[in-house]
Amino acid sequence: MLLTTQEAVYQLHEVGNTPDVLLECPGVRCVAEGRRLSAVAFRNGRVALLEAGRVRFLDPDLSEGEHITALLMLAEDPVEMLVGAEPPHLYRLSEAGKAGPCGSFGALHMRSGWHTPWGGPPAVRSLAAAGRYVYANIHVGRIVVSPDDGATWHSAGNDVEEDVHQVVTCPAAPDRVYANTARAVFVSYDRGQSWDDRGKGLGRRYGRAIAVHPQRPNVLLASASDGPIGDDVHGQLYRTTDAGKTWSQVDDGFPSVVRANIDTGHVAVTADGTGYAAVGRTLYAGPPAGGPWRRLWEAPDEIGMLSVAHLA
Repeated sequence: MLLTTQEAVYQLHEVGNTPDVLLECPGVRCVAEGRRLSAVAFRNGRVALLEAGRVRFLDPDLSEGEHITALLMLAEDPVEMLVGAEPPHLYRLSEAGKAGPCGSFGALHMRSGWHTPWGGPPAVRSLAAAGRYVYANIHVGRIVVSPDDGATWHSAGNDVEEDVHQVVTCPAAPDRVYANTARAVFVSYDRGQSWDDRGKGLGRRYGRAIAVHPQRPNVLLASASDGPIGDDVHGQLYRTTDAGKTWSQVDDGFPSVVRANIDTGHVAVTADGTGYAAVGRTLYAGPPAGGPWRRLWEAPDEIGMLSVAHLA
């Protein structure tokens, strides 16, 4: 698993270890872990590829005013990745450092309805993949789907909440898609064509982060709070072992409530079945299906993102 702060990228090899510094460089925005290499995007628009202690920098050369918001590793030999941006554009980036518009994403007819509550530009907030299917969560604008590694795109079913904050998939159940939204969690069993509202057990509270056990597709972690902003929105972490039909709070060794949201990208489940959640500078770890959690590590500054490789 990779962890980021604004100043560095860390790697956690196994629970109980202290994360190792992979790269110290200011302006980290987001990261994507692969099997043998990883990608890091910076505020200056550059992307670093990390492999076996070596660092290579790519320059996607995005348009002026665009900011990288999400990365997704499609292939590692040769390197192919998707780069999501704000405003909501999507690019395919190759190892040669060339970035081009991603298929028909820019021509989607629903783009005209994408928006933000504050009037700023919408963005590609998160990316996920299962096989050749790729999912892009637009904030705000639901989820769009590509069945062919990003060559063509269409809208997912409209019965998911419009205000989606993270989309994830599970290697053990490639037809499933999971989303945490402003009305909590939704689950699709048909690659996003239709959605089941699983927010009732969470009071349909405001959700941000979501993670799924890679071998147990019914085991999820999700965050919920009272709203997007405020001095104290009562952020909490929940677990389910039945794909969200019922939920229980994670509060044994984990804070029963935190002041802010447990944000997009701040929850993960690794291949060994360990759950992780970041609150401020603190990384917590525990079993996602039930049992006590513990404080694992204090970062030197606030943790920005957790990333786990779930390549098919």
